[in-house]
Amino acid sequence: MATCVAAAVSSSLTALTSERATTGITASVQSSAFVGIKVSVCKDASALLKAVNAGTSRQPLVEPVRAQSVAAPASTNASTSSKKTDTKSTVIITGASSGLGLATAKVLADSGEWHVIMACRDFLKAERAAKSVGMPKENYTVMHCDLSSLNSVKQFVDNFRRSGRPLDVLVCNAAVYLPTAKEPRYTADGFELSVGTNHLGHFLLANLLMEDIQHKENNNSRRVIIVGSITGNTNTVAGNVPPKANLGDLRGLAGGLDGVRSSVMIDGGEFDGAKAYKDSKVCNMLTMQEMHRRFHEKTGVTFASLYPGCIATTGLFREHYSLFRTLFPPFQKYITKGYVSEEESGRRLAQVVSDPSMNKSGVYWSWNNQSGSFENELSQEASDAEKAKKLWEVSEKLVGLA
Repeated sequence: MATCVAAAVSSSLTALTSERATTGITASVQSSAFVGIKVSVCKDASALLKAVNAGTSRQPLVEPVRAQSVAAPASTNASTSSKKTDTKSTVIITGASSGLGLATAKVLADSGEWHVIMACRDFLKAERAAKSVGMPKENYTVMHCDLSSLNSVKQFVDNFRRSGRPLDVLVCNAAVYLPTAKEPRYTADGFELSVGTNHLGHFLLANLLMEDIQHKENNNSRRVIIVGSITGNTNTVAGNVPPKANLGDLRGLAGGLDGVRSSVMIDGGEFDGAKAYKDSKVCNMLTMQEMHRRFHEKTGVTFASLYPGCIATTGLFREHYSLFRTLFPPFQKYITKGYVSEEESGRRLAQVVSDPSMNKSGVYWSWNNQSGSFENELSQEASDAEKAKKLWEVSEKLVGLA
């Protein structure tokens, strides 16, 4: 019954936003409920979900707007010699200047057992964020990394290696979410921005750093963690809120997602900002599993993904409608009961980074209020081994690894 109420309220939120659009605010409603409840719990959910995006039209491809990679200082804090003698474990966290990434960075830095590399696009924002939450200065380093630029990713890896630190854990957390975008935006390399950043940028970063994380001198628990999303899992109510994730046969990705030679969408369809994000999260979860199959047995590195819960107040929703940002947090707190604070989500991700009991490879972790963490099930598409292999091969070519 609670699931039915959640789906109904989600539809109501969409209706309110649509009504607002007709009174002078141009809008194309894309609803995302982030409700971590299995579809089978409510037989009426599908009927309610069909109404969520009724009447919504997608926009045609337009002249690309390219992202620009901005140069920034390579890093801050301690000298290379002092880093070499530091006995702390080292974790790289992308997107650590806000939200889940910052909360996780603080938990690990405050423990005194970790040195956090904050890999961020906005160098100064990350510095200010670390200071604002009181992270011990000796336990973090800010390094510039713009995942929407493959050259920036390569430069970051070079800068990290010059630091002299052995790498213990990589956390691929940063994400772009553009649910209200009416036209596609592009990375510096010409890929649709959401998939180009969330998937291809992290794909290149993780592959380049595998050389570092499997180093023989590094005897600690070594892990690669890629943050997933319930919205990419169509075996949940949230994953069935239109537009649903669907990679199709990857024809758009194979064509380069450039809006010229191919569609900007992975499945070859018309642009939809919310779907592009969900598709990128499916790619993240497929990538984790393919890395597990390719590397775990021969390297001992643990590969995992997770959904830490619905962080309804996160800056990830900054591009959403203001009415959605106002109503979504109380909706999650009081209707779905799925709300998780940034602080709690940070503790959960920090668990996956450091807890010895969560060192199982190939796992998609989730949490509930009763029993804590558990191994969750992925949807059929998000666990498709053949699709993961094909995604890997296409992605290798796009980022220049093949």
